[in-house]
Formats: sequence, structure tokens, C-alpha cells
Amino acid sequence: MMGILNVTADSFSDGGRWFETHQAVMRGHEMIAEGADIIDVGGESTRPGASGVPVEEELRRVVPVVAALAGQVRVSIDTTKAEVAAAAVEAGASLINDVSATLWSVAARHGVGWVAMHRLGTPASMQVDPHYGDVVAEVSALLVERAGQAASAGVKEVWIDPGIGFGKTIDHNLQLLAALDKLVATGIPVMVGTSRKGFLGALAASVDGTPAPVEDRLPGSLATATWAMQHGVGMVRVHDVAASVQAAVLVGRMGPGAAPATGSSAQPEHQGIADPGVRA
Repeated sequence: MMGILNVTADSFSDGGRWFETHQAVMRGHEMIAEGADIIDVGGESTRPGASGVPVEEELRRVVPVVAALAGQVRVSIDTTKAEVAAAAVEAGASLINDVSATLWSVAARHGVGWVAMHRLGTPASMQVDPHYGDVVAEVSALLVERAGQAASAGVKEVWIDPGIGFGKTIDHNLQLLAALDKLVATGIPVMVGTSRKGFLGALAASVDGTPAPVEDRLPGSLATATWAMQHGVGMVRVHDVAASVQAAVLVGRMGPGAAPATGSSAQPEHQGIADPGVRA
């Protein structure tokens, strides 16, 4: 269970809530108490239309938070900048969550894990008429290619993430969620993040077509996280840790070779690229 900790002013769901270091560290402690296995610290919003953050500012935001939480829980750094990734690892992060899917060399150099996420375009452009010939095939092919490059470079722990909402329409998102079995079948550990995203708000729109606001998207977030876990996904990235852990316990108790009642969900058997080392 990866808990989202946005040390930003403009993230779509909780921008500004944990912007100060003390607030962010306190939120990290809350998520640890709720059952998070990993805290994912990010200092630059990647929501559609977001503006970039200078390296120095991103470092100022994330490094103290990573340093304060490392040792109490596993910490990942959510960044696309090599300098930020390296500094966060020096501060104690052991996983690079990379929405650009380009930082495998940093992970290899520092001996840490790496998440390759699929994204079409940049935050400024990714939701401007995204299109694919076959979204499942194209996303899968790119992720398998990047995972292979990372493994060849010496990265021992590689995850792939289909990038729900990152350059995808609602239909693209649903097609990818429906085809999670295909990603899992690659043998590469899969992470999925749907928490509170815009397509959930659109699918839960009111009768007049108004999308459900962020604070009303928990049902869809839990439904999609549960679906992902049931289809063998090894990690889910969430805002609502306590509720998601409850869902993971239930999935684990019902699944094949049911996991003990500790919050763990059953892990798929992955071969070759990584030993995930964490639970969904």
C-alpha cells in the first residue's frame, strides 16, 4: 500500500494541505499508522495542466520530508528529475516513482527500486485529445521495453504502472483497468494509481453532468483499487490509506492462497525482474 504525500501547492486532490514540512511529516506518520507500506513523497504536481517546479524548489520541498520519514517506513520519491531522485535517495528513499519512465539509470547507479509509469505527453499536453491505435498493446509494449532496459542496467526492483489518467480518456482508462491481467502476465510487478482521479468524478457525475468533486470519489477509488488487487496488481497508490487497507484485507482473505489477516493481499509470483518486497 503506497500512501500519497504531495508536498505541493497545486496537486489536484490535496494541494497545499501538506505543503509545509511539519505538516507533511505529520501526514506521513498518520498514513504509517493507517497501514501504509510506502510513503510516496512528491514535490511537483503532475496533474493535467500543472506547471513545472525548479529543481531547487522541488529539493527544498521533498528532501526534509524524506529524511524525516525514512527509517520509520519505506519512502519513495515521486519525481521526473534525476537531481531530485538522487538527493531523495541520499536522504533515505529506496524507490523512485518516475512518471516519465526515464530515470532507470539513476536507480541503477544508486541501487534502489524504480517504477516506470506510462504517460503520453507532458502535464501541459497529455489530456489534449489523447489517442492510440490500441491503448493496451501500446502501453504494455512501452512499459515492458523500459523495464527491460532498467533490468539490463542493473536495477533489481522494477515496477510498471499503466498511468491511469496520464494521457488517457475515460475509455482508455477503463480499457487498461479491464486488461490488468495482461500487464500482470508479463511477470513484472504492477502498480496502479486511480485514487480520486478525474475519470472517477466523471463516471460519478450528477444528473446534470457535473463531475463528482474530489472529496466524493472514495467509492470509485476503492472499487478500482480492489479490482486491481483482485487481478494480481502488487501495489496500489492511494490517498485514503485506512479505507484501502481494509479493502486489501478483504481481498487477501478471499483470494487464492488467502493471505493472513494482516492487511496483506496475495502477491502474484513474478519472475526475473524484481522481488516486490511490499504488499498491495
